[in-house]
Amino acid sequence: MARMIFVNLPVTDLPRSRGFYQALGFAINEQFSDDTAACVMISDTIGAMLLTHPRYAQFTPLPITDERKSSSHLLALSCEDRAGVDAFAAAALAQGGSEPRPPQDLGFMYSRAIADPDGHTWEPFFMDMSAVPS
Repeated sequence: MARMIFVNLPVTDLPRSRGFYQALGFAINEQFSDDTAACVMISDTIGAMLLTHPRYAQFTPLPITDERKSSSHLLALSCEDRAGVDAFAAAALAQGGSEPRPPQDLGFMYSRAIADPDGHTWEPFFMDMSAVPS
């Protein structure tokens, strides 16, 4: 079996967050979703668990960070090409996401930073391996 990763993200409005991620083209795995959680499948091996604050608090005694005021993680997600990076960003921005920094173009790598409505920052990127400096 392939190793999988599930990123757990606390959200303030579960229906809004479900809609945001579905609008980006991701499917919801209803088998692992209910009125306190939504399992967003980013690929066959990557999932994001959107958890209401009470549900998230069941997994940690630590306070929940407001990602709109501080940063605790950046989630980089590869895209097939530069156009894919821009399409991801456009879809997210159209659904109420924000762009906390300008696009970065390093020649061999192009990326953008997109925050979901709760401030969780995703960084869609494209890397041209043939152009990576040695």
